[in-house]
Order: sequence, then C-alpha cells, then structure tokens
Amino acid sequence: MAGPSLIHWLAMNYPFRQSTLRSALPCHGLDALLVIHLPNIRYLTGFTGSAAALLVLEKQSVFFSDGRYKTQAAKEVAGARVIIAQKSPLLAAAEWLNAHRPPRGAFHLGVEADHLTVTGRSRLISLLGPRTKLKAAPPLVERARMVKEPEEVRRIEKAAKLGAELFRYALDVLRPGVKESKVAAEMEYRARTRGAAGMSFPTIIAGGARSALPHGQASEARLPRRGFVVCDFGVILADYCSDQTRTVSLGRPSRELQDGYKAVLEAQQAAVQAVKPGLGVGEIDEVARNLLRKNKLDKFFTHSTGHGVGLEIHEPPRIASGEGEVLQPGMVITIEPGVYIPGKWGVRIEDLVVVTRQGCKVLTPTTRELIVI
Repeated sequence: MAGPSLIHWLAMNYPFRQSTLRSALPCHGLDALLVIHLPNIRYLTGFTGSAAALLVLEKQSVFFSDGRYKTQAAKEVAGARVIIAQKSPLLAAAEWLNAHRPPRGAFHLGVEADHLTVTGRSRLISLLGPRTKLKAAPPLVERARMVKEPEEVRRIEKAAKLGAELFRYALDVLRPGVKESKVAAEMEYRARTRGAAGMSFPTIIAGGARSALPHGQASEARLPRRGFVVCDFGVILADYCSDQTRTVSLGRPSRELQDGYKAVLEAQQAAVQAVKPGLGVGEIDEVARNLLRKNKLDKFFTHSTGHGVGLEIHEPPRIASGEGEVLQPGMVITIEPGVYIPGKWGVRIEDLVVVTRQGCKVLTPTTRELIVI
C-alpha cells in the first residue's frame, strides 16, 4: 500500500515544483530562497501545519519546523529534507544556512519580503552576518501558483460543487425575519459535515440596505420582508478554496431592482464569455465595466472584476484595470462584477472559471437567473 508521502507525490508533484523554482534562482541573482509564507510552503512540499520555513538551494531543499509537527512533517513533506528544531523555523533555517553555506564569498539569499516582519529581517541579518546578502525576491512561487495543474483544478471544482450544495441549503433558510448569522451558520455547519476544512472566508449574507456593502459579513440583522440578499461564500476542500456569489430577492423585486440585476448579469456573462488565453486581465475588467457604464451604473461598481483562487482565496492575477497580467490556460479566476447603491440595495454575481486553450470553463454549477423567495 502506498504511504502518505507517495500519495502526496502522485497527487501533486512537489519535487518537480521545487526543481522548477530552483532552476529560476540564478536568473534573479539568488543562491537560495527562504520561503516562509505557509501557502507557498504547502504548494512546494505538501505540508499543512502552521509553523514552517523552507530553504530552496542550488542542489536541495531543506524544511524546518518544530516538535509539534514531527510526525505530521514526516508524513506530509515531499521532496525536502526535514529538520525538526527546538526553536522557531526561521531561526533554525538561519542557523542551518550559517553552517552549510559556501565558506567564502557573498551568498545571496532571497526572502519573501511581503511576508517577513521587520523583526524577522533584523534577526536574520544578525544571525547570518555580512557575507549573506538578503534580497527581496520576486513572487516566484506565487507566479507558479497562478497556473494550476489538472489536479488542482479538479480540487477547486469539487470545492465549487460543494459550495453550490450549500447555497441550496441556504435557500431553505432564507426567509424574512431570519438572522443573517443563522443562514451563514447553517451553511458553515453543512460545509463541515460534508468534509470541508472550513470556509474560504467569513460568509457574507447581507440583506436589504446591507446588500449595498460589498463585504457585508453575516450579522445579527434580520432579513427584510422585501429586498435583495447577497450571498458570498466558499469552502476549503482538500486544501483548495472555492468562491461564489449569488443574489436572491425576498419578495417580488421592484423594476429598479430587476433592471439592476439584469445589468449585472449581462456584465458578468459578457466578462465570462470574453475570458480566453492571451487576453489581458484589464480587458476582462473593461468588458464588465463597459456594460455597466452603458446602464449608467459603473460608478456603483467599486471593486475589481475578479481575482485568482487556489490555496488562498485571493491570489494573483487580479482582474482589474491597470493590471498587466495576461491570461494563461490553467488560471482559475473569479468573475464578479457588482453594483452597490448606498443605503438602498446591492447585487453581485460571481462564478469561478478556469482558463482553457480555447476560452474558459465555468466551475460554478448554480443558476444565475434571479431567484425570488
């Protein structure tokens, strides 16, 4: 029977990911990269714990954690030597590097500057001494994570399908007078009983005037007798996140609300249909924004059209004006235009899509037509 490490290797090729990263280091003037962002460590090794550091060097990778994760690291970590230390992983990595770096000459160590605290940087400089030159590395791991492998896409699609099931449960609970928090709690309970590790982010259930809050997390407010309810939610399943938004109407919507929903749906569908490899992410954003502009609602669209999703709920690329990224097959992104009229109502429709060679595939199996309760 295959052991845990072999199963990891078969599902995700962690050694290959490390090798690819290793080959990129010289192009950036680096002798090694110190990885401390836990989702990046998970991507490179399979480790799911909460304390770790990973040194990727010219000929090997070395993983550091503490005694709490001795057994877990032995089972999960693939493609790297495991060292369990009695100090923080960051300090253990620094001490190991001191003992194993070349005896002469400068050593250029790349660090994840966005994830290294000022205190952590100071400790590294103090421990490593002047011969080791710390250099802010480009987001090499994040860029690799943008393009998903087939197994990653499968996991995200499964998470999206579970999210769709949760929405069906939500529809059974969404009624006037019910607290937003009760709807969210029902969804979150169902998620855990169906195998999710948790929610991708705090569930958003925002009714009536609160639907105009783009990130109106579920509160103790009771749902109104009439009006929109924005439901934005996702789960973490087998390490990968999903993200979905649907807006439903309690009671028959007014003409204003119907028109608003129709405008957002047209913008969302046009943006989905525009997704294809080679297109700039800013162009996708412009497709959605132009349609809302035609309906004189663009000034109420106050966020980007989407973002990448994977091990984290927000990953590159950002689907927004001014961003230079170009879509590639394997990228998994959200398409989620919205309109928010302060103090009155809001609507957002969001799907997960994977970029294919010809266009894209929608991973969210939920109707986009307006549901009236």
